[in-house]
Amino acid sequence: MQTVVGVRFKKAGKIYYFDPGELNILEMDDVIVETARGVEYGQVVIGPREVEEDQLVLPLKTVQRKATEADLAKVEENRRKEKEGFAICEKKIAAHNLPMKLIDVEYTFDVNKIIFYFTADGRIDFRDLVKDLAAVFRTRIELRQIGVRDEAKLMGGIGCCGRPLCCATFLGDFEPVSIRMAKEQNLSLNPTKISGICGRLMCCLKYENDCYCSCSCKKIVAPKQGSRVITIDGEGKVISVNNQRKTATILLDDNKTIVTSWEDVVEKD
Repeated sequence: MQTVVGVRFKKAGKIYYFDPGELNILEMDDVIVETARGVEYGQVVIGPREVEEDQLVLPLKTVQRKATEADLAKVEENRRKEKEGFAICEKKIAAHNLPMKLIDVEYTFDVNKIIFYFTADGRIDFRDLVKDLAAVFRTRIELRQIGVRDEAKLMGGIGCCGRPLCCATFLGDFEPVSIRMAKEQNLSLNPTKISGICGRLMCCLKYENDCYCSCSCKKIVAPKQGSRVITIDGEGKVISVNNQRKTATILLDDNKTIVTSWEDVVEKD
């Protein structure tokens, strides 16, 4: 077992584990840590806890210190520089006539590297652009192409539910979402109704999928919609299935409609 703290560098970003060392670190503390990209500023979102070593990527880096007022001032200064860098990069992109859209600019805490996030339809030859940016900022430059889901996560926005986007508020990682999930939940397959603002299937289709997936219910299997079944009130046809309540609506042969539990339904061969 090893004591770790979970640090997040962006809102709704991935959580990385660090060794707190001798520091008395609590949840929501701001800290300075060393990462593969250099020295970074982050926030502790998981307080000290014991974790099995086989669940960690060893060796863990140690938290350098708690963030001071001077560190916070530097973070604010970097954010101001990011806005300036965004405007400069956009002008350079236009000057080189590159078919790319700049999404975000990120400075590392120690300004050892500047990362420019962009989207494009295909591969872009941005070698000349990197040279121009390096001449302006005089530090390491990285241009990183991202997808439409990552763009929505960085930009933020409001979903069709009226709430802020899940990816921009709490989802650390994107999980696979398929059209099969929409089918199992009896949702409309109209792309405009099941797609997010990124144009991909909504992440929330994953949330209740296990409740609708009959394979997750090992003891009771849902009757198939449209199948012939036998109930205590007689034979009939399944009109609809409610996976959350484990009930089925059945149209009996005598034109009566009943709602009954899956346990009281037997499918005919």
